[in-house]
Amino acid sequence: MDFQSYFPIWKKLTPMQQERILNSLTERKVSKGTVIHNGNMDCTGLLLVKSGQLRAYILSDEGREITIYRLFERDMCLFSASCIMRSIQFEVTIEAEKDTELWVIAAETYQGIMEESAPVSNYTNELMSSRFSDVMWLMEQIMWKSLDKRVAAFLLEEASIEGANRLKITHETIANHLGSHREVITRMLRYFQNEGMVKLSRGTIEITNTEKLRLLNDM
Repeated sequence: MDFQSYFPIWKKLTPMQQERILNSLTERKVSKGTVIHNGNMDCTGLLLVKSGQLRAYILSDEGREITIYRLFERDMCLFSASCIMRSIQFEVTIEAEKDTELWVIAAETYQGIMEESAPVSNYTNELMSSRFSDVMWLMEQIMWKSLDKRVAAFLLEEASIEGANRLKITHETIANHLGSHREVITRMLRYFQNEGMVKLSRGTIEITNTEKLRLLNDM
């Protein structure tokens, strides 16, 4: 599959605009753990995921991470081109959660087309609104939802993404996703294990009672 079939509004571009994007395009293959974009000082360009999985997160002053959203096949990331959106006041880091193939559209090229094309401008605004909705949803979770429910929701989400109940994931990784400390997550997971919801082993968490996790998450 080529870029044209992945870019959602390709057919709404003029032939000249299509050519400008293709001429600015670079294709990258990145390994799991690679930081692709690092804060506002880094204007990487717009990312379009061909395959794999990316994670966008922010850092607290104390160096704690918290995931704000994830990107999968066909997802587009605007925050990696924050230089064309001056209103963005927080720094987002984007890293590969899995080996990933992606396209990078040069920021200045996209900005030029966005300024002259109503479909591109509308698409960009919709995408930005969706991402800010993700951030607002996250803030609500942090403010109003207890950590045990957030951990349960995270484990259920991971099982859905991986299509398996046996998850190769560390307590540190979960803490980074949820903006918590590893020791706190470890205590919570041990409680889950004592309640028969999960089974813990080195580098692995196995969900043993999905229904009980769901009930906890829904309480």
